[in-house]
Amino acid sequence: MDWRLLQLADSSFPTGGFAHSAGLEAAVQQGEIGAGGVGAWARELLWQAASASLPFVGAAHDDPGELPRLDRRYDVFLSNPVANRASRRQGRAFMSVCADAFENSRLRRWAESEALALHHAPAFGAAAAELGASRRDAQSLFLLATLRSGLSAAVRLGLAGPAQSQRLQAACAPELDRALARGADLAVEEAAQTAPVLEIFQGAQDRLYGRLFQS
Repeated sequence: MDWRLLQLADSSFPTGGFAHSAGLEAAVQQGEIGAGGVGAWARELLWQAASASLPFVGAAHDDPGELPRLDRRYDVFLSNPVANRASRRQGRAFMSVCADAFENSRLRRWAESEALALHHAPAFGAAAAELGASRRDAQSLFLLATLRSGLSAAVRLGLAGPAQSQRLQAACAPELDRALARGADLAVEEAAQTAPVLEIFQGAQDRLYGRLFQS
């Protein structure tokens, strides 16, 4: 299982996260975030993921058979159309790659189901459970991937260099612990968006004249 977790955590595992900036690109183009603000933005992104997404990761891991219900609930919860679209694309990409990489027939059925939106958070939790990851490992990996994708977007936007990005990620380790402790045991009924400004930037992505990212 340790090798499988390391494979899932590897940045070369092609889940499509590199195509999304979680609103960072829009914030930069509107002059709201510069190079000096990347660390604060990354921390807000972590807390948003812990409060809004981690409850669905945990619930889907606890009972993968509930994926259709949790997927529908998350679809309603994620009312921002840009974020909703990004979540669907990342979730289906993650499920499809896991199905192919680990030759898992149940994951393949989910990945090919037209009845599922396959939002990222519940899809991640259900797939991690099917692959044998523990609940805590699944939630930790989800938070780490969220942070890493955000900082990768900062590098591509020229806000930070690769080494600086790694320093920022290392500095966020205590924040990762606190965010995980905050969101790990939340029920889906307690899920909440905690960073409304990030939501506004995310929603503005489609109105950018030119852009590198989908969200």
